[in-house]
Amino acid sequence: MNARDQILARIRGAVAGAPDVEVPRDYRGATGPDAGTAEPRPIDLLAERLRDYRAIVHVVPEAEIASVVREALARRDAARLVVPDGLPPAWLRPREAEALPYETVGDDPELSADDLDRVDGVITGCAVAIAETGTIVLDAGTGQGRRALTLLPDYHLCVVRADQVVAGVPDAVARLAPERPLTWISGPSATSDIELDRVEGVHGPRTLEVVIST
Repeated sequence: MNARDQILARIRGAVAGAPDVEVPRDYRGATGPDAGTAEPRPIDLLAERLRDYRAIVHVVPEAEIASVVREALARRDAARLVVPDGLPPAWLRPREAEALPYETVGDDPELSADDLDRVDGVITGCAVAIAETGTIVLDAGTGQGRRALTLLPDYHLCVVRADQVVAGVPDAVARLAPERPLTWISGPSATSDIELDRVEGVHGPRTLEVVIST
C-alpha cells in the first residue's frame, strides 16, 4: 500500500457511518446586463473577454466551423494535431471523403508527455464557457480528452457551441459535475514576474484560439 492508499483508507475509516449530507446547488444565477436581457449578448461578451486575454477569437455560424479550423491550422503550418475521441468530424471537414491537410493523432493508447510536446497542437470542444469572465471550462468529456492534452501542446484550438455559453460563474457551476476533472481556462497560459514582464506558455499553451459558433 502506497502513501496515497494509506491516506484514503484513513479518510474512509474516519467518515465510516457518517450520514450523507445533501449539498445544495441552487446557485444564484447571473443578474444585470450579463444575464442575456441586454447588450452585449453573452457570446459577444465572451469574445470580448477572450480577446482581452490575448486569445485569438472567431465568431462564426456553425456551418463555417470546419473552414475556420482549417484556415487557423494552415496559418500555423500545423502538420500533426491531437484529436480527442468524440470530437465531431464535421469540425475538421464538412465532407467525410475530404482529405485533411494535416495528420490527426489519437490518444488511445495514451500519448506520453514527449509525444504531446512534439505535436503542433490540439483541438477540443468544451463543457461550458463563461461570458462574464471569458473562461472556458473543460471536464474531460466527449471531444475534450484528458487534461494533459490541453496543457502540454503549445497551441490549443477550442470550439465553443452557442448553447454552451452562459452569463456568469454561478450558471456554469450549475451545469458542471463537481466530481469531474475541471480545467478552467482564461486565455493562453501566462505569468508575470515582480517587474510585470509577461511570459506566455509557462503552465500551458502559449496560444489559445477559440471558434465560437452562433
